[in-house]
Amino acid sequence: MEAKKTEKADLMNKTGLFFSIGMVVSLSVILFAFEKRSYDDGAIVDQSGITEDFEELMEIPPTEQPPPPPPKIQQPQVIEVPDEEEIEEEIEIEFDTEIEEDEVIEVIEMVEEPEEEVAEEIFTIVEDPAQPIGGYPAFYEYIGKNMKYPTQARRMGIEGRVYVQFVIDKDGSIIDVQAVKGIGAGCDEEAVRVVKGHPAWNPPKQRGQPVKQRIVLPITFKLN
Repeated sequence: MEAKKTEKADLMNKTGLFFSIGMVVSLSVILFAFEKRSYDDGAIVDQSGITEDFEELMEIPPTEQPPPPPPKIQQPQVIEVPDEEEIEEEIEIEFDTEIEEDEVIEVIEMVEEPEEEVAEEIFTIVEDPAQPIGGYPAFYEYIGKNMKYPTQARRMGIEGRVYVQFVIDKDGSIIDVQAVKGIGAGCDEEAVRVVKGHPAWNPPKQRGQPVKQRIVLPITFKLN
């Protein structure tokens, strides 16, 4: 029994020795691997082409040129002329007309042209229109009393309305009387005659100022 125990103990001692040797060998291999230099075999690459492409891709900053110098301003030279120098050339002036001492020169007077008279405006509608004295009933009453039926129109049996146009002036007087639409046979002339003989009206006013107003009224001719 004791012999077997001794053999086992020797085996344990050898195992520790082998472990120590293995550790030493492993450390040696690791150190050798770190110290060894390895180089990759490869073909030599030509770098000349790459350099040229690199130069083409580089940005060339713009060159700032200084502005041109301003032009030199040449000062005018003042040349002094002596006062004693005489001008030998004589300047001859020729006139187309000869003026004698006894000749009288006519003076042309500028006459201003007369200003054109501006016609006064004649209104159709005003703020305060013209009115016959007594109103329009009095106006037509006057026309009926003073109008004479023309003989020709009576004989031909002509009836109708004559439209008479006239202007009431600033003082109320009746001017520019004319028949604008008539029936003929002497009725137009009679209507104009009666209106012309009518007394003055109350003058028209615009903004408080007397003005002229144009009026058109019908005059009726009717046989009894």
